Amino acid sequence: MKGWIMTPLRMPLALVFLTFVSLLLSGCKASDVSSEPEPQTVSVRVSEVTGGESRDMPLRFSGIVRATQRATLTFQVSGTLKERAVELGQKVQAGEVLARVYNPALEPARDSARARLEELATGYEQAKREWERSSQLHERGVVSEQTLEQIAARRDSLNASVATARASLAQATQMLEESTLRAPFSGRVEALLVEQDEFVASGQPVMRLSSPEGREVEVRMPAYLLDHVQLGQTLPVWSVQDRSQPPQAGSVMEIAQAGAIRGELHPVLVSLPVNTLEPGVPVEVGITPVREAALTVPLLSVIRNADGTSVFRVRENVARRVSVDVDRVVGERVVVKSGYLAPGDQVVYAGMTRLADGDAVEVR
Repeated sequence: MKGWIMTPLRMPLALVFLTFVSLLLSGCKASDVSSEPEPQTVSVRVSEVTGGESRDMPLRFSGIVRATQRATLTFQVSGTLKERAVELGQKVQAGEVLARVYNPALEPARDSARARLEELATGYEQAKREWERSSQLHERGVVSEQTLEQIAARRDSLNASVATARASLAQATQMLEESTLRAPFSGRVEALLVEQDEFVASGQPVMRLSSPEGREVEVRMPAYLLDHVQLGQTLPVWSVQDRSQPPQAGSVMEIAQAGAIRGELHPVLVSLPVNTLEPGVPVEVGITPVREAALTVPLLSVIRNADGTSVFRVRENVARRVSVDVDRVVGERVVVKSGYLAPGDQVVYAGMTRLADGDAVEVR
């Protein structure tokens, strides 16, 4: 009977073929199932960028609370203080009479100026009527042209004299009114500087008046601190009498310009909230100097490449190369300048040998 008989040589060849086919099939299946390997994250260590604004301890400057609207009142004429209608601490209204001085020359000067004005006004009216009559006679040929001109000149001269006399009367009347001192605004009498029956010179302070509306304090400070305050800035104001109270919030209203005098202190005016501190209360105003501190990074984070020096900044677990300019080394940190770094940023200082721009990182 005929049949197919596998010889010993054919059997190993068949086994090899079957093995190859099975390996080929298994390889194809493995390639179908597996995907591309995920990018590996680089393990690094980071440190924070320091710098930005640095605030020192607040410096305190002393001052006295005062009224925002205040005035030292004076007479514009000299005389004897004959009447003082107010007392210390009294409240007054705008326009109210506060005091009067007596000067024996004021009333006679006014009366003389008034009489002179009446005299000249009468002469002017008479000269005007005379010119009107002479004009009619001149039309009839009775009065010459020269006479008419002389009458007109006299009339015009009297008219100018009337104007001068009227001004003199106004001046004399005003000087007499200046002998009465009136309140320029509603407020309270803070001080009485002259007693009754004393002689008061022109411009001599007589009393001080302040308004209850608004409070302020003036402090003086060195010129270098003027750069640390600005208009509208809020400053703390402490009461010296009761330091347990919280500070009031004052607002900068005026800042003096620095002068050239060595050692001179410059005033800064601070407005206070209404109904907080009374005038005369000693206070302290706090001013905190603010300085721009340099950016610093760890010395190990700075790397040198073909384009210069740079660091790896980490944001959202991604490292990006950022160019920096090295200024100086301070201990274990480096002062750098960069428009791409800010205080609080994270920079890599360990694990940079396996790091490239844009790599995902794992912060240890």
